Amino acid sequence: MPDSPALPLRRLKKRAQFLKAARGSKIARRGFVLQAVPVADPVPGVGYTVTKKTGNSPERSRIKRRLREAVRACSDRLVAGHDYVLIGRRESLSEPFDNLTRELGKAIARLHRPAQALSGHPKP
Repeated sequence: MPDSPALPLRRLKKRAQFLKAARGSKIARRGFVLQAVPVADPVPGVGYTVTKKTGNSPERSRIKRRLREAVRACSDRLVAGHDYVLIGRRESLSEPFDNLTRELGKAIARLHRPAQALSGHPKP
């Protein structure tokens, strides 16, 4: 039986939630794009999207399953009060799962770094 996540996760279902996340921060990786936006809900929300140009239905479903498992493995790094959307890319099918999970963890950490750490310059 898999370990339970550090925080319970909320599933994003409404189009408005996905559109709001698209206006937030983005990190692109080989196998996915991670979008995040702060929200009022204390429970982290996660949504997945894979477009038709990525592949046929079984391939898109497999990409979503791999991304769901990667999020489950990195759920302790998700920050409360944020919504996350993962946009699957075709490369996530051939990416080793360990690499996919590691990249997701790094992407989450980078999204939540203070602005000073991202720019390298202290704020006035």
